[in-house]
Amino acid sequence: MSPVHRTAAPSGRRPAGSTPRAAGPAPAPAAARLGLDGRTRPQRTCLHLPHDLPLGDWLRVGRQLLAVLDSSAWWAGDWLVFGSASYPQRYRTAIESTALDYQTLRNYAWVARKFAPSRRRPELSFQHHQEVAALPPEQQDRWLDQAVEHGWSKAELRRRLRAGRAGAAAPAERPARLSLEVAPDRWEVWRQAAEREQQEVAEWLTALADRAVGCGP
Repeated sequence: MSPVHRTAAPSGRRPAGSTPRAAGPAPAPAAARLGLDGRTRPQRTCLHLPHDLPLGDWLRVGRQLLAVLDSSAWWAGDWLVFGSASYPQRYRTAIESTALDYQTLRNYAWVARKFAPSRRRPELSFQHHQEVAALPPEQQDRWLDQAVEHGWSKAELRRRLRAGRAGAAAPAERPARLSLEVAPDRWEVWRQAAEREQQEVAEWLTALADRAVGCGP
């Protein structure tokens, strides 16, 4: 018996009796998916802008980019919260496989847990919410509502929070002081971590301590 030879149908032709597949919708350009101006071409390592881009359009692209950056913090936080609930055994390994600092990711998850999507203010940045995340929910809402009403920046909200805490302390009450002796290399690691969170080292350490006693993820 002679061997049977099978040959593929020629390229571009369908076998007889086959049903043509309906073409799906074309994927949206990357700029549209990210909510950016259609004249931009975002790529993994660069953003192409036309040479004749007017000033007003350039400013609008900047605002769009800032919105994407801010949204990405919420997206990362929600991704982490989902992973910790759905894949607890593989959660830490998945985090370590990313290029982001572990403490930064923990911070995203902590803030995302503190604010359900319905309580997040789209008028405010992720950092606004981070500033009040350690407070009870009713105080969180009060400060965020005021920030929206008065158009406070993150720095202004932080300043008013400090002033509010100072005003709430009893006149005779003196804050406790903590002194640490830290090796220079460890201090540099702490300083860089705090800088990534846009905080002073003392504020960063205080936030870590607050989470360790029950406020953290």
